Amino acid sequence: MLSKNSLLYATTAYAPLIWGATYIITSQMLPPGTPLLDAVLRALPAGLLLLALTRTLPRGSWWWRSLVLGTLNIGAFFALLFIGATLLPGGVAATLGAIQPLLVSLLAHGLLGEKLSTRRVLAALLGMLGVGLLVLQAQARLDPLGVLAALGGAVSMALGVVLSKRWGQPARPLATTAWQLIWGGIVLLPALFLVEGLPTTPLTPLNLWGFALLSLAGTALAYALWFRGISRLPVSRTAFLGLLSPLSAVLLGWIILGQSLSPGQLCGAALVILALAWAIVPPRRRTRSDSATPPPFGVLPLEDCAKIR
Repeated sequence: MLSKNSLLYATTAYAPLIWGATYIITSQMLPPGTPLLDAVLRALPAGLLLLALTRTLPRGSWWWRSLVLGTLNIGAFFALLFIGATLLPGGVAATLGAIQPLLVSLLAHGLLGEKLSTRRVLAALLGMLGVGLLVLQAQARLDPLGVLAALGGAVSMALGVVLSKRWGQPARPLATTAWQLIWGGIVLLPALFLVEGLPTTPLTPLNLWGFALLSLAGTALAYALWFRGISRLPVSRTAFLGLLSPLSAVLLGWIILGQSLSPGQLCGAALVILALAWAIVPPRRRTRSDSATPPPFGVLPLEDCAKIR
């Protein structure tokens, strides 16, 4: 039977697993060349729906705190993510984004006092290597602005995740998720109108279905479970679940789009799973009976000798 923590990890893992489907939904169902529109329609409708369900508004300091978290976790993260994805091959952007577990571990050590173990640092580096083998292409070229954007997106969400843990949950996870999604969508609106503009052609029924999937399953439900997991589990361990996103994207591309998997990608998938297990499963503690040296045959321990009268 699964423990409570195991169930929490499993439900939290839903978020990065479904985020891995974003590429397929975007490429197959959404209008091309509209990344900021995709981000706004992903965040705002989901946030407004959750707010309608919970009917809970922020109070006191949580007005500005939810704005900060919404900017870091949603608004700035989405914007930088799409800039990085536009200027870099997807594999490079994903590999740079895989630095997030290491960043979260460092920030959690400084801001939350969580122990920074060598085991977790090595697991983070192993995860980056695994993601690189999964998605990095040999012909990939680096654009300096794209690299900065991808790294900035990883830093933004890492800081947002750690602050979410530090500040706690003043209301139900659905409510706090709603606040962040709404603020994140609002922060993205100026960039949408100034940089990209509204689409000139009407959205098709396929586009609408794609936005509905992305907003409901990939954002409202996924982020609610993600923030719930962050609030109840060690954040430096939970962040490693984000490595499941590129793994899910590659597997879904293989299953749904018929893309091939190379031996290097299979090796990368194995390394990602190993990094996850290494970071999340705690090492077995040696008990006193394990570490004690058994006495020679025929010799009783002192405490047993004391019992002999």
